[in-house]
Amino acid sequence: MTAFSIYGADRPARWLITCDHASNAVPEGINGGDLGIGADNMQRHIAYDVGIKGTSLRLAELLDAPVICSNFSRLVIDPNRGMDDPTQVMRLYDGTIIPANRYVDDAEIQRRVDTLYRPYHEALEGLAAAREAVIVVAMHSFSPKLNGRAPRPWEIAVLYSRTYQDFSHALLSRLRREADLTVGENEPYDGHLPGDSIDQHALQQGRLNTLIELRNDEIDSEAGQQRWAERLAPILTEALEESGL
Repeated sequence: MTAFSIYGADRPARWLITCDHASNAVPEGINGGDLGIGADNMQRHIAYDVGIKGTSLRLAELLDAPVICSNFSRLVIDPNRGMDDPTQVMRLYDGTIIPANRYVDDAEIQRRVDTLYRPYHEALEGLAAAREAVIVVAMHSFSPKLNGRAPRPWEIAVLYSRTYQDFSHALLSRLRREADLTVGENEPYDGHLPGDSIDQHALQQGRLNTLIELRNDEIDSEAGQQRWAERLAPILTEALEESGL
């Protein structure tokens, strides 16, 4: 299994679409390709960001931009976590124990870093560095609710770090003109996570960036993915034009 796939590498737009949690695949070399949680759990948000790959691929086409997708489940190793983050390899997620990770040691984590995590990030950085005035758009999805928690009302949310907010604020302003949307700002998660993908590939280099979260019941069908991509492409373009960045 290759760690990543790149689509449209030669597309000329400033945008770079990233999809850290595109896949729920488990490499054969990880416990025989089975984390021990069953097929139903591997289809849930704990294993990947439901619907986000299809949305990202279509969005990138419409923006004439490249997109990079991970080819491994976030439960194998999470590319949106820093190297010193204790949740880089999850042993328990939303009430589900991950048997293949329960006794994972430092050597095994390093093996996953070397074969999956690092190649993905090296490829992502290569794409970003090759583009002039790049804008990194990290695409993610979230579940309508977590076990034992209140329902999440936002169809879409924009997450950003407190250290570099310019484009995210412009995007939020544009999204809030969509009368039918409930738009989250740093919801359902805080956007400041040291060592995550945005930190590594945008904040540390001073690159424009934003992180978009879509509620996954909005994009769990091909039609929903198409609809949201076609809605987001002009919104992103207009937000950039209005920002003057």
